[in-house]
Amino acid sequence: MPQIYRPFAAALWMSGSILSFSVMAVAGRALAPFLDTFEIMLWRSLIGLALVLSFGAALGRLGGIRSNRLGTHLLRNLFHFTGQNLWFMSLTLIPLATVFALEFTAPIWVMLLSPLLLAERMTRVRWLAAGAGFLGVLIVVRPDLGQPSVGVALAAGSAIGFAGSAILTKRLTRHEGVISILFWLTAMQTVLAAVAAGHDGRVTLPDAATLPWLAMVGVTGVLAHLCLTRALALAPATVVMPMDFLRLPVIAAVGALAYGEAITPALALGSALILAANWINIRFANRQVPPQPNVISL
Repeated sequence: MPQIYRPFAAALWMSGSILSFSVMAVAGRALAPFLDTFEIMLWRSLIGLALVLSFGAALGRLGGIRSNRLGTHLLRNLFHFTGQNLWFMSLTLIPLATVFALEFTAPIWVMLLSPLLLAERMTRVRWLAAGAGFLGVLIVVRPDLGQPSVGVALAAGSAIGFAGSAILTKRLTRHEGVISILFWLTAMQTVLAAVAAGHDGRVTLPDAATLPWLAMVGVTGVLAHLCLTRALALAPATVVMPMDFLRLPVIAAVGALAYGEAITPALALGSALILAANWINIRFANRQVPPQPNVISL
């Protein structure tokens, strides 16, 4: 693919990730009264594992599953498992838009850490985009940060987990295909979730009320990571992750329509800044995309 098209192709993949994460948030909130977060993660990972194996078999790509970077996979999944559990816990405690806004400190961490861990260059334009996006997040969450709560702390903590996961995912895309990355994601997190969910000797089984929501969480979980991984393979993490800021206005609309959560002036202003930050970053990336070494296909 010509280099000039990579940021826009990455943006298309990220739109699928944004939609999937938004649907997963709604399903996670619906499941909260019936299952704890570890149980949600268990069934999500099992469904995801079945989907990955079926998808890989249909494409004849199961042979691409590699085991020579298990340490990196494990570290990546520990970051993600922690972040995802904190994220699910926060969904029922604070408005969806606030959860997502706090989660969006993760791209800021990715942009700041990428020069150290991925050798990606931070330019003045990217500093501007990161600053504008972070300012937008602060405007959105300022009322909640003025009155700290458990939900705020959990959502903020999830951002650290997601940042570590994103950076390690980018490192893996330099050497491994999507099927391999998704296989180890779902397989390792199935084991982690089984241990955590079964620590009290009880695991709630799906029933007619929870199975549709669990299926939704499982499918969107795989799709979200498929889209995110493909986007990270096409463009630098400093370009891809700020696109995720677009989830904020999307989930704000979902919260308003589905749960009657108010769209405040602060939320509107913060979302506008976040959109501006993405536009600046993508426009700059389209002009100056660094070479993508060893990028491999699905």
